[in-house]
Amino acid sequence: MRALVQRVKKASVTIEQETVARIGPGLLVFLGVGEADEAEAIDYLAGKISRMRIFHDEAGKMNRDIRQAAGEVLVVSQFTLYGDMKRGNRPSFTKAAEPEKAETLYLDFCEAMRQKKIPVQTGQFAAKMEVELINDGPVTIWLESPGKAQAENSD
Repeated sequence: MRALVQRVKKASVTIEQETVARIGPGLLVFLGVGEADEAEAIDYLAGKISRMRIFHDEAGKMNRDIRQAAGEVLVVSQFTLYGDMKRGNRPSFTKAAEPEKAETLYLDFCEAMRQKKIPVQTGQFAAKMEVELINDGPVTIWLESPGKAQAENSD
């Protein structure tokens, strides 16, 4: 599972000229699900993202996580995070999960974040979305879940 996490001042998702999700300060998470991903990937990434200390404290240091910063999270499904450009000029998406599996793991990830007492908004799975954001910093972090054995032994 892959996540591109951006600290934002605000972000929103619009589908067919209707805003379906909007957050204030917090995190925009573009989430891609791979063909080999299982539930362990959700636990790993939800834990990692919820504990990321990328919000400023009183001293101006990045020392607070999303809960301490009273932020929100907007999660947008993005299979293109599994785009492979090794050959040719058009990406291959063969390593992305099939839609049924991807949607299930995407929704489970959103629920895992909510269970951590973090307000979560979502885009709409498989929809053509317009994502608008104002980066804060900018701070952009790439995360990828390790294999099952590594995830069990990580922080």
